[in-house]
Amino acid sequence: MAAPSAPKLTATLREEKGKGAARRARRAGNVPAVIYGHGEAPRHLAVSARDFAAILRHNGTNAVIDLDIEGKSQLALTKQVDVHPIKSYIEHADFLIVRRGEKVTVDVVVVVEGEAQGGTVVTQDSNTLQVEADALSIPDQFAVSVEGAEAGTSVYASDIELPAGVTMLTAPETLVVAVNEAKAAAEPEAAEGDAEAEGGEDATADSEGGEAAEDAGE
Repeated sequence: MAAPSAPKLTATLREEKGKGAARRARRAGNVPAVIYGHGEAPRHLAVSARDFAAILRHNGTNAVIDLDIEGKSQLALTKQVDVHPIKSYIEHADFLIVRRGEKVTVDVVVVVEGEAQGGTVVTQDSNTLQVEADALSIPDQFAVSVEGAEAGTSVYASDIELPAGVTMLTAPETLVVAVNEAKAAAEPEAAEGDAEAEGGEDATADSEGGEAAEDAGE
C-alpha cells in the first residue's frame, strides 16, 4: 500500500511584515501565513487564497500540505486558519513543520448524523475531540450516528471508533452527544385561563375601589 500523499501548494517568502503588508497580500489574492516548528526560525509566507481554500475544502482544517517554498519542498500541518467573521475570506494561516511518520496532536471535528426517536432532543456537548495521529493519516472527522436512538442515550469519547494508529487524547468520560426526552410545552389554554383569572381579580379590585370612592364622595 502506497504512503499517503499530501496536496501541493506553492508558497513565496514575504519580506514585508505587519498589517499593511498582510492587506496588500490579500488584495493580490494571497493568504499571509507563517511557518514554524522543529526548532526553525519562523518564516513569513504568502499562498494562493483560491488554491489554499480548495485544499481545505477537500482535506479539512487539519490538512497536511506539501509546500513548495521557492523551489524547496516542506511538509506542513495547517495549525490555525483565521477567517473573517463577516466576509468569510481567509485572513491568515499558521503552518507547523512536520516530518513523514511523525505523530501530531490535532482536534478533529465531530459530526452528528441521523434522526433520534420522536419526542427526543439531541444535544452535542463536544464539537471536537483531541487525538494523536500520523501526520499523513489524520481523520477528517468523527461521525456519531443517533439514528433511532431513544431518550437516555449518551455517547462518550471512549465510544468513538478510532482508525488504526490513532490515539484518543480527550478524557474517555467526556460526553460527546446526549439524547434526552423533549420537555412538553405549557398548554396555551391553561396559560390563557390563568391570565383571565388574574384579569378578573384586577377588575374586581377596581370595581371595589370605585364603589369605595363613591361612598366617600357621598
